[in-house]
Amino acid sequence: MSSTTSLHSSTEVRVAVLADDLIWSTRLTDALQAVGAEPEPVRSLDGLAAALPNVDRVIVDLTARAYDGVIAIETARAHGRPVLAVGQHDDHDLRRRALAAGADRVFAYRKLFEDGPRTLAAWLGVPAAEVPG
Repeated sequence: MSSTTSLHSSTEVRVAVLADDLIWSTRLTDALQAVGAEPEPVRSLDGLAAALPNVDRVIVDLTARAYDGVIAIETARAHGRPVLAVGQHDDHDLRRRALAAGADRVFAYRKLFEDGPRTLAAWLGVPAAEVPG
């Protein structure tokens, strides 16, 4: 599926949310639901591998302790899935490695905390007029 897939197709966009932190997983899942996407939370690389055949896109929390976020990005890209990564604003090395691994964008947690639905809607191709808030 291309990275320009819109939610205005015949089915919802399904997004794997790879995060081992329950708070961030919930925030990302809620933001995706707010813009009409169907999130599938996963907490490990094995969970991501199992979800990949059934999702259109992937969000990866880069600061997890349970998995390597860069490997997760490489895995998702190897399956042709667009990837958005989330991490610390001041970890420039990890952000560069995530982009080199194939992430479409790397956002700081603060960006998604303050403007999650609008930011995710732009990545998903949802018109701004349809974004709540």
